[in-house]
Order: sequence, then structure tokens, then C-alpha cells
Amino acid sequence: MRALSPEHVQHNHKHCVRDGMAAAEAYCVTQGLRLTEMRKHVLELIWADHRPVGAYAILERLTQEGHAPAPPTVYRALEFLTENGLVHRIESRNAFIACAHPGESGHVPAFFLCSSCDNAIEIEDASLNRALKRDAEQLQFQPSHHTLEIQGVCADCRV
Repeated sequence: MRALSPEHVQHNHKHCVRDGMAAAEAYCVTQGLRLTEMRKHVLELIWADHRPVGAYAILERLTQEGHAPAPPTVYRALEFLTENGLVHRIESRNAFIACAHPGESGHVPAFFLCSSCDNAIEIEDASLNRALKRDAEQLQFQPSHHTLEIQGVCADCRV
């Protein structure tokens, strides 16, 4: 498992957003995916924070910026971003968070979700991924969707 470090909590978020957007754009180019201006803007809004954001909050932000998209436009953008692994849907919050690892097949997204500050920290754990794959194979189970959510309170909020 990759160790959780202070970078997850205290980091240069501008670099985080820049790097995340660059990775998403590069992935779209290599996969021949069309990252329209609306899709890109929705992704930027999701990257703006490490808290999962809902579709209506995205729509509200776009409206505040002077855009007037219809809700289906935002939902279509979210569908594209989710289906192509650029964002993850946090089921328990009916919200979305940017993917830190676009294009990594076999990666089971796992999130520690703080119930106090709403931050979400994605972890990368190869042994967890192997264990889940092994268990699915033993059960002859074909997963169609997977996101692991761990609810609790982060170190900053416990202080």
C-alpha cells in the first residue's frame, strides 16, 4: 500500500489540479476520447476540491460563472467522465471525485471519506486489488462496478 503522507492533506493544490487535468487530457488523447469544453470544465470543477461534489452543485457553479447549461448537459458530461475513468462516483454521497489514476485497469478505487470535513482521500493498494480480484474469481463473480468507500474521521478533524 502506498503510505498516506502529509501531501494528501497539505499540498500545493494548484499543482494537484494541473497534474490531474494534464493526466486526464493525455489519457483522452491516447484513447481517442473527445474531451469537449463542457466535459473539461466539469472535470476542472470536480478537481477544484478533494471533497466529492454533486451534479447540482456543479450545475450551480456553472450558473454562477455565467453559463446556463441544462441539467442533462451536466449529467452527460458526468456520464462521459465516469464511464471513461476520469472521475469516480461516490455512491454513499451521490457525488463525484476526480480520479487520481485515469486509465489504470484493474485498479479498485478505494476512498477514505471524512464524515466531518467531507474530504475524500483515494488510496492505491495493490494487495487489496489482488485480494478482491482473487475473491471475485473464486466466487466466479464478474464485477461490473467497484468503488470501496471507508467512512470515518480524518486525522485533521480528530485533533
